[in-house]
Amino acid sequence: MKVIVDQAIPFLKGVLEPFAEVRYRPGRGFTPEEVRTADALVIRTRTRCDSRLLEGSRVGMIATATIGFDHIDLAWCARHGIEVATAAGCNARGVLQWVGAVLATLARREGWRPEERTLGIVGVGHVGSLVKSYAESWGFRVVCCDPPREERERCGFLTLEEVARQADLLTFHTPLDASTRHMADARLFRMMRPGAVVINSSRGEVVDGEALPKSGLRWVLDVWEHEPALDPVLLDGALLATPHIAGYSMQGKANATTMAVAAVSRHFHLPLEGWYPPQVERSEPRPVSWEELCRTIPQHYDIEAESARLKQHPETFETLRDNYAYRREYF
Repeated sequence: MKVIVDQAIPFLKGVLEPFAEVRYRPGRGFTPEEVRTADALVIRTRTRCDSRLLEGSRVGMIATATIGFDHIDLAWCARHGIEVATAAGCNARGVLQWVGAVLATLARREGWRPEERTLGIVGVGHVGSLVKSYAESWGFRVVCCDPPREERERCGFLTLEEVARQADLLTFHTPLDASTRHMADARLFRMMRPGAVVINSSRGEVVDGEALPKSGLRWVLDVWEHEPALDPVLLDGALLATPHIAGYSMQGKANATTMAVAAVSRHFHLPLEGWYPPQVERSEPRPVSWEELCRTIPQHYDIEAESARLKQHPETFETLRDNYAYRREYF
């Protein structure tokens, strides 16, 4: 069995080697020639899996160590019998803590308390549900939009337009597909309160990057259209800017690698289910008050320093991602 692995996926070296020939490549360095003789791929978002890469190959399994899947042509894979597994939910607490750092930083800079702000959440899945729970405990008034969940569960969620009209801060936690691409566009921005803040840590294309600077709104971005080529106007104008690392916690990365290994193990009947990186301490979720968050988050994650680094050297976007010092989840 032959497996090709994105070399930036942590904790994986040596795990599959007893059972397979394993080759490590840069995420953008997967070639049709090498993939042709592979049985499985273990990837991140930088590897586009479609007919150009997979046509004529013997690949039967793709495990992506990411929650997103827009880099994979799912329909093509289904037609050709290729199983696709994602790591949905793996980094939810890492993203939660990124959002917490954003909110605490803006509150300190601008002198407001959570009770004085309405937080709109678009997408109430693994990440959005956590953000909702913690934000409510911190004192924010929270309004939510998730059309698929609302249709299935009748949760009482609002429409996107209603959430946009009410929110002082609007945070996006959706997958990228045809229904969410540019869902935050000029039309939606016109509905929002003057000076409201758009926060995006989902996928860059969820927010129209050309319309946002013309909107009169403010923004915090972790994800960007056309990564790694960042729009300088969008970057310079961001209240905070980070290099697509919102979910880059130690435990989140360990979870993602664990889920990829489990998927490959199930598909090929390997004795690896239940494996977890032995060098990573599992985290225990716990409540955290607004006061504790504001007091402790800078020690665990200095988002302002990270934003300054990216703004000063945007050309290092990929280097910052690939060499990131993973944060430790502490709540």
